[in-house]
Amino acid sequence: MKLLVDIGNTSIKWATWDSTRPDGDAAGPLGDMGSAKHFGALPIDLLAAWDSLDNINGIVAARVGPAAVLNAVAKVADASWQCGVTEVQTAAEAQGIRIAYAEPARLGVDRFLALIGAHTNAALPNGPKLIIDAGTAVTYDLLGADGRHLGGLILPGVQLMRDSLLTGTQIPRYEPVDANQAWTADTGEAIAAASIQAPAALAERLRQRLQTETGDPPTTVITGGDAERLIPALDQPAIHDPALVLRGLGRYG
Repeated sequence: MKLLVDIGNTSIKWATWDSTRPDGDAAGPLGDMGSAKHFGALPIDLLAAWDSLDNINGIVAARVGPAAVLNAVAKVADASWQCGVTEVQTAAEAQGIRIAYAEPARLGVDRFLALIGAHTNAALPNGPKLIIDAGTAVTYDLLGADGRHLGGLILPGVQLMRDSLLTGTQIPRYEPVDANQAWTADTGEAIAAASIQAPAALAERLRQRLQTETGDPPTTVITGGDAERLIPALDQPAIHDPALVLRGLGRYG
């Protein structure tokens, strides 16, 4: 049994995965899953959850967040299961995808694994895909049906948009509420709605461009902590896969 660990900028996600299954299907159901804010260390609720895991013989991890969190994971792996940690890095080609970046290391490993998770998941429709990871940042990646990564874009995440506006202007600090409205008649709601509508509008623009580029209607796949906030604002249906990055990690298990 492997433990898959995704260390993001603010959160850590994990899942167990049986790497000995005869079908070797990393796109199938994962085992026990969880997530927590890490604040640069391993939180108590994560340690409690991991304490109940048995038969872990290896950890496969990816990190865009602090190195200290990965180091703490390695210490727990050694103390609890006497196993090591394999850290996955972005590669130019892997698992049927070819990334667009000339320098692979400049593509975040979370985006790289999301591409793999989407491309290798037989449950998703064939054809081009727009992959959105709505976390601390909102990332967009365009993927051809043949596994060719066309590139992508990055926006500040919902909370970063709100915080930067309130700290960079003289707007009074309202307590913005989530508002999926085209426009509003209140400053706090206007900030909240715009921080949802902006990434949703970019998703629609990219979806249209991807359809023009490939000639086929793309499938939108969305993951990340703010996915559920964005989905109602999207003009087209989206497949919500909270475990997308972990599915990609499973291919290395």
